[in-house]
Amino acid sequence: MATPPAHPDPALGTVGPRVRAIREERGMSLSTLARLAGVGKATLSGLENGTRNPTLETLYAVTAQLGVPLTAVLSGPAETPTVRGAAVGATLLEVFSDTDATYELYRMRVSPGPAQLSPAHQSGVTEHVTVFSGVLRAGPVDAPLTAGPGGYLRWTSDVPHSYAAVGDEQVRASLLLRYPRR
Repeated sequence: MATPPAHPDPALGTVGPRVRAIREERGMSLSTLARLAGVGKATLSGLENGTRNPTLETLYAVTAQLGVPLTAVLSGPAETPTVRGAAVGATLLEVFSDTDATYELYRMRVSPGPAQLSPAHQSGVTEHVTVFSGVLRAGPVDAPLTAGPGGYLRWTSDVPHSYAAVGDEQVRASLLLRYPRR
């Protein structure tokens, strides 16, 4: 489990109430969402009550089970929240939609060290990464892809996937998630 950031991002303060509102809107109990997302009930309760800092892995697991993009629980577009996981820090830059999908654009940094495992998103979600510096290994756990500066990676992320910096240099990249409309 990832250590929460030492200085929580104030823009993440509304995440818990938004998770609770979406969960209740769907008629789902806290226990059911925790079980489906593979998150401890106490962790989810703490997230909803604002007593725990959510990690990127936890937020993706929860939003996947709620069937919503990550930005559905993040703060409004005027703010630029940063979410952190075991290796990845991602700052939301823009959310935009067209008739077929919602898109989230992030500035992403991947720290050297252990890889970050991300849970599966809902069906049909794709991730698009452009690497600006460093070397990134990312994609489905059973078939990761590698790219260096100027490289581009794309995969369907409705399976567990991971991110890892190759070597000792931090990776700087952009991440675009595409959530198809149902």
